[in-house]
Amino acid sequence: MAMTDKKRRFAAALKSGASNKEAAIAAGYSDKTASAAGSRLAKDPDVLADMDRKEHVAQAREQAKAEGKTLSLPDLSKMYSDPKDFLMALMNDTSEDVKIRLDAAKAVLPLFHQKQGETGKKEQKNQEAKKAAGVFSPSAPPRLVAAGGKKV
Repeated sequence: MAMTDKKRRFAAALKSGASNKEAAIAAGYSDKTASAAGSRLAKDPDVLADMDRKEHVAQAREQAKAEGKTLSLPDLSKMYSDPKDFLMALMNDTSEDVKIRLDAAKAVLPLFHQKQGETGKKEQKNQEAKKAAGVFSPSAPPRLVAAGGKKV
Protein backbone atom coordinates (compact mmCIF):
# COMPACT_ATOMS: atom_id res chain seq x y z
CA MET A 1 0.00 0.00 0.00
CA ALA A 2 1.20 3.52 -0.67
CA MET A 3 2.01 6.22 1.83
CA THR A 4 -1.19 8.26 2.01
CA ASP A 5 -1.73 11.73 3.42
CA LYS A 6 -3.38 10.28 6.53
CA LYS A 7 -0.41 7.99 7.09
CA ARG A 8 1.97 10.96 6.78
CA ARG A 9 -0.05 12.96 9.31
CA PHE A 10 -0.17 9.94 11.63
CA ALA A 11 3.62 9.52 11.44
CA ALA A 12 4.18 13.24 12.09
CA ALA A 13 1.84 13.20 15.11
CA LEU A 14 3.44 10.02 16.44
CA LYS A 15 6.92 11.54 16.08
CA SER A 16 5.79 14.63 18.00
CA GLY A 17 5.04 12.44 21.01
CA ALA A 18 1.34 11.60 20.70
CA SER A 19 0.00 8.16 21.54
CA ASN A 20 -1.29 5.88 18.78
CA LYS A 21 -4.90 6.91 19.44
CA GLU A 22 -4.11 10.63 19.64
CA ALA A 23 -2.00 10.43 16.47
CA ALA A 24 -4.82 8.66 14.62
CA ILE A 25 -7.30 11.36 15.70
CA ALA A 26 -4.84 14.05 14.60
CA ALA A 27 -4.50 12.29 11.25
CA GLY A 28 -8.25 12.51 10.71
CA TYR A 29 -9.58 9.13 11.84
CA SER A 30 -12.85 8.87 13.77
CA ASP A 31 -12.74 8.98 17.58
CA LYS A 32 -14.55 5.63 17.69
CA THR A 33 -12.03 3.81 15.50
CA ALA A 34 -8.92 5.80 16.40
CA SER A 35 -7.56 3.22 18.83
CA ALA A 36 -7.76 0.37 16.30
CA ALA A 37 -6.53 2.57 13.45
CA GLY A 38 -3.61 3.80 15.56
CA SER A 39 -2.61 0.26 16.44
CA ARG A 40 -2.85 -0.83 12.79
CA LEU A 41 -0.94 2.21 11.49
CA ALA A 42 1.82 1.82 14.07
CA LYS A 43 2.64 -1.56 12.46
CA ASP A 44 2.21 -0.38 8.86
CA PRO A 45 5.45 -0.88 6.85
CA ASP A 46 5.03 2.42 4.99
CA VAL A 47 4.64 4.39 8.22
CA LEU A 48 7.59 2.60 9.82
CA ALA A 49 9.79 3.24 6.77
CA ASP A 50 8.81 6.93 6.71
CA MET A 51 9.56 7.36 10.40
CA ASP A 52 12.84 5.46 10.04
CA ARG A 53 13.92 7.64 7.11
CA LYS A 54 13.12 10.82 9.05
CA GLU A 55 14.95 9.45 12.10
CA HIS A 56 18.10 8.79 10.04
CA VAL A 57 18.05 12.37 8.72
CA ALA A 58 17.57 13.74 12.26
CA GLN A 59 20.45 11.60 13.57
CA ALA A 60 22.70 12.72 10.72
CA ARG A 61 21.88 16.36 11.48
CA GLU A 62 22.62 15.88 15.18
CA GLN A 63 25.91 14.09 14.43
CA ALA A 64 26.96 16.84 12.01
CA LYS A 65 26.03 19.49 14.58
CA ALA A 66 28.07 17.71 17.27
CA GLU A 67 31.07 17.62 14.93
CA GLY A 68 30.65 21.31 14.16
CA LYS A 69 29.65 20.70 10.56
CA THR A 70 26.49 21.53 8.71
CA LEU A 71 24.57 18.71 7.08
CA SER A 72 23.98 19.62 3.49
CA LEU A 73 21.03 17.77 2.07
CA PRO A 74 20.68 18.13 -1.70
CA ASP A 75 19.05 21.39 -2.72
CA LEU A 76 16.68 20.41 -5.49
CA SER A 77 16.39 23.98 -6.76
CA LYS A 78 20.09 23.92 -7.67
CA MET A 79 20.01 20.41 -9.09
CA TYR A 80 17.10 21.10 -11.44
CA SER A 81 16.97 24.54 -12.97
CA ASP A 82 14.24 23.42 -15.38
CA PRO A 83 10.90 22.30 -13.87
CA LYS A 84 10.51 19.70 -16.61
CA ASP A 85 13.79 18.03 -15.56
CA PHE A 86 12.67 17.99 -11.93
CA LEU A 87 9.30 16.45 -12.79
CA MET A 88 10.95 13.83 -15.00
CA ALA A 89 13.38 12.90 -12.22
CA LEU A 90 10.55 12.71 -9.69
CA MET A 91 8.43 10.62 -12.05
CA ASN A 92 11.29 8.13 -12.60
CA ASP A 93 12.35 7.92 -8.92
CA THR A 94 11.31 4.43 -7.82
CA SER A 95 11.93 5.19 -4.14
CA GLU A 96 9.23 7.88 -4.17
CA ASP A 97 5.56 7.23 -3.41
CA VAL A 98 3.51 6.06 -6.41
CA LYS A 99 0.90 8.80 -5.95
CA ILE A 100 3.56 11.52 -6.07
CA ARG A 101 5.13 9.92 -9.15
CA LEU A 102 1.72 9.78 -10.82
CA ASP A 103 1.08 13.46 -10.09
CA ALA A 104 4.47 14.34 -11.58
CA ALA A 105 3.68 12.31 -14.70
CA LYS A 106 0.35 14.10 -15.07
CA ALA A 107 2.06 17.46 -14.77
CA VAL A 108 4.74 16.69 -17.37
CA LEU A 109 2.39 14.97 -19.85
CA PRO A 110 1.24 18.14 -21.69
CA LEU A 111 4.87 18.97 -22.45
CA PHE A 112 5.18 15.86 -24.61
CA HIS A 113 1.69 15.12 -25.95
CA GLN A 114 -0.78 17.62 -27.35
CA LYS A 115 -4.44 17.22 -26.50
CA GLN A 116 -6.75 16.07 -29.29
CA GLY A 117 -8.67 19.33 -29.44
CA GLU A 118 -5.73 21.73 -29.25
CA THR A 119 -5.45 22.32 -33.01
CA GLY A 120 -6.88 25.49 -34.47
CA LYS A 121 -10.22 25.60 -36.27
CA LYS A 122 -8.68 26.06 -39.72
CA GLU A 123 -6.16 23.24 -39.30
CA GLN A 124 -8.85 20.93 -37.99
CA LYS A 125 -11.15 21.82 -40.90
CA ASN A 126 -8.38 21.15 -43.45
CA GLN A 127 -7.55 17.80 -41.85
CA GLU A 128 -11.19 16.74 -41.93
CA ALA A 129 -11.48 17.81 -45.57
CA LYS A 130 -8.45 15.71 -46.50
CA LYS A 131 -9.91 12.70 -44.73
CA ALA A 132 -13.31 13.13 -46.35
CA ALA A 133 -11.94 13.75 -49.86
CA GLY A 134 -10.49 10.27 -50.31
CA VAL A 135 -11.16 9.12 -53.91
CA PHE A 136 -13.01 12.32 -54.76
CA SER A 137 -9.99 14.55 -54.30
CA PRO A 138 -8.84 16.50 -57.36
CA SER A 139 -6.29 14.69 -59.46
CA ALA A 140 -2.85 16.04 -60.29
CA PRO A 141 -2.54 18.11 -63.47
CA PRO A 142 -1.30 16.23 -66.55
CA ARG A 143 2.42 16.16 -67.25
CA LEU A 144 3.52 17.96 -70.37
CA VAL A 145 5.53 15.22 -72.03
CA ALA A 146 5.27 16.50 -75.62
CA ALA A 147 6.95 19.83 -74.81
CA GLY A 148 9.70 18.19 -72.74
CA GLY A 149 8.05 19.20 -69.46
CA LYS A 150 8.07 22.91 -70.35
CA LYS A 151 5.03 25.14 -70.42
CA VAL A 152 3.82 26.00 -73.91
